[in-house]
Amino acid sequence: MVARRIAMAALALVLLAAPTVAQESERFDLIVRGGRVVDGTGNPWIRADVGVRGDRIARVGDLAEASADRVVDATGLIVAPGFIDPHTHAVRGIFDVPTADNYLLQGVTTLTEGNDGSSPWPIGAHLEQIAATGISPNWAVFAGQGTIRREVLGVEDRAPTRDELDRMRALVADAMEAGALGLSTGLFYVPGSFTPIEEVIALSEVAARYGGIYISHMRDEGQGLLDSVRETIRIGEEAGIPVQMTHHKAIGRPAWGRSVDSLALVDAARARGVDVTIDQYPYTASQTSITAVVPQWAQEGGTSELVARLEDPETRRRIREEIVYRIEHDRGGGDPANIVIGLCEWDRSLEGKSLADILAERGEAVTVAAGADLVMEIIENGGARAIYHAMDEADVERIMQHPATAIGSDGGVSVFGESVPHPREYGTFARVLGRYVRERGVLTLEEAVRKMSGATAQRIGLRDRGLVREGFFADLAVFDPARVIDRATFADPHQYSEGVEYVLVNGTLVVDGGEPTGARPGRVLYGPGRR
Repeated sequence: MVARRIAMAALALVLLAAPTVAQESERFDLIVRGGRVVDGTGNPWIRADVGVRGDRIARVGDLAEASADRVVDATGLIVAPGFIDPHTHAVRGIFDVPTADNYLLQGVTTLTEGNDGSSPWPIGAHLEQIAATGISPNWAVFAGQGTIRREVLGVEDRAPTRDELDRMRALVADAMEAGALGLSTGLFYVPGSFTPIEEVIALSEVAARYGGIYISHMRDEGQGLLDSVRETIRIGEEAGIPVQMTHHKAIGRPAWGRSVDSLALVDAARARGVDVTIDQYPYTASQTSITAVVPQWAQEGGTSELVARLEDPETRRRIREEIVYRIEHDRGGGDPANIVIGLCEWDRSLEGKSLADILAERGEAVTVAAGADLVMEIIENGGARAIYHAMDEADVERIMQHPATAIGSDGGVSVFGESVPHPREYGTFARVLGRYVRERGVLTLEEAVRKMSGATAQRIGLRDRGLVREGFFADLAVFDPARVIDRATFADPHQYSEGVEYVLVNGTLVVDGGEPTGARPGRVLYGPGRR
């Protein structure tokens, strides 16, 4: 009798796991038929059809006998969960291009804003604006610790008083109740760089109480990389909050290879029960403000104070020395040619040119010192964004292969043809599939899809997205594994990725036959603490 019960239970599990067979009378709004389903868990692909009703996946299985208003022929294609980007700055452009075509054509169906400690504020009003605008991808936000600190302390380099800390903790609570996913920090950036670890822990405790996560641009990704990893792990451990080290990298030649040690620290922390994970973009260059090579102490009080300090000869000399050091040993990668100007609103002719290019055009000697002088000149005239070529491919691949690593772009929504953005805005997810899966074999297809969908959904708490599973929202990316590739380059970034044929967001086609449809079915996705 016992043996019979065990056998029956085993049969039930097999039937539960097997793809279902549709009855002849079953009807769907849309069927994706004949593709290989890579479900986002990391499991091997299966041959199955996907039936969609309304905004949900209604059936995964053999739907040969079923009918639908629209049938998508996925023969030879991969059917995957829509990709979820855990790190964007997509508020930069989303109201100009609410369809976010540069992301849709990579298969991305959900964007997260509020990273690096900087977020729209207040959170509730921002989410209402997104909902009222109507956008194509789904949208979620983190609360920026730097933004919250500015609200209370401005840009002062000091620890908060007890009253100020309580006010910041209350603002974190407000943000979580408005729907934030958790707390983000940019401890490299002002004013996050002025924040003692105890303050970060105190704020993270509030986010933890609401079920949120902590995602951090760490204090140093160069020679201080390992100390920054230890600090991030400590925050998670002491605040009792899941931690994500975002856009993990090793910047500057002296740091190359240290990903071996940083990943070992992650493994050791996880082994003792600290819930720490990683995300990464698949490029050897970063992008941020030109002030990334300026010492943080010189930025206290904001841009106007920095410009005022540059007017003092002795202070200017000290700042110059530190910029020289950072060009040589940190984000400059040892050469002014490695720093390329992106958006420069006060002189668009500088966009796309390196510091070395600009100096050479002027007939000046191309030296690190001259590069430092040019950086200060750019800041005095209005600043700029810059791309920094200062990472090693071996670190990129090593980090990518780690099981705790997800994929994120760190990009914005591009207005096609405007400025010189980092190519990650157009290519991140397609680059992983084309270059690192198909061409280089760094990841299997199933593992890459997991890192771009299920892993991130699990990490940020999207319990009904990120998998091709019955009952989940119908966010799907259908692509050609033999053709998918990024086309954007540093020299010519405004090129859409290729090979993504169909994308659904909440059951609606936003890409059809490789072309955006203009549909805007994206929704605001709220964090676990929303009231």
